[in-house]
Order: sequence, then C-alpha cells, then structure tokens
Amino acid sequence: MIAGLLLALIAGSLVSLQNIFNSKVNERAGSWATTTIVLGLGFLASLTIGLIFEGKHLFILQNMQPWYWISGLIGVGVVVCLVQGIRLLGPTYAISIVLTSQLGFALLWDSLGWLGLEKVPFTFKQLIGVLVIVGGIIVFKIGGRRESQTLISRATSIT
Repeated sequence: MIAGLLLALIAGSLVSLQNIFNSKVNERAGSWATTTIVLGLGFLASLTIGLIFEGKHLFILQNMQPWYWISGLIGVGVVVCLVQGIRLLGPTYAISIVLTSQLGFALLWDSLGWLGLEKVPFTFKQLIGVLVIVGGIIVFKIGGRRESQTLISRATSIT
C-alpha cells in the first residue's frame, strides 16, 4: 500500500513536471511538434529501458485485445489537449480540470465495469469526493480572479 501511494505521488509530480516542459516546448515549436517530440522521446526512452530490463521478452504480448493498441493514439490526444489547455487556461487551472475529469471518468468506468475493468459499486461518498474537488477548482478560479482584480484596482488607484 505504501509503495503504491509513493509511486502515485511520484507519477503526479512527474506528470506536472512534464506538463510544464511540454508547455515550454509548445511556446517555441507548436502543438504538433511538441506532441511529436514528447511521444517520440518517450518511445525511445521506453524502448531502450524496456530492452535493458526485459530484453527480447519486451515484445511477448499474450492475450492482448487488439483494440488496446490504440492507447498510443489516445496519448496523442492527451498531449495535444493538455498543451493547448495549459496555453489557454494556465497550468494550475488546466491540470486541476484534467485531474478532476480523469477522476470522474475513472469512477464512471469502474462503476460500469467498462473496458475490461472489474465492476466497483458506485457510492455517494465517491460522488461527493469528486464534487468536493470540483468545488475546490471553482473556489480556486474565483479566488484567483478576485485577487487579480484587487491588485489591478490598487494599481489603478495609485497611478
């Protein structure tokens, strides 16, 4: 359990760091170049590390549903949407929405048992948890807007 929590925390920090880097690359290269660079370098790193640790066993894929192969295409959508979302909304707001969406859809797919997942009973505690996160995002966004308006008002009154 502790190892899982630690790995999840590390993954969250790495995703956040990756999004910052992706955003900076996008400022110079554009969305499609960013996506190509990110996924291309990810492919090379995964292939190299996989070959080092697993060798020829890396390519033994038993009992794999053919439609699972589209996850790489989904990754293209993830990178493009994240880069554009961060550009349009800013990193914190965009990532907050992405994580809430991810949690909401994971709850939906778990509850319905879709995509080969074991069906997990839906509870109102889970719904309340997602709604609390959504409420936090709303408070974050409204609070940030009021704070910036106050700073603008103060700057205007000084001049």
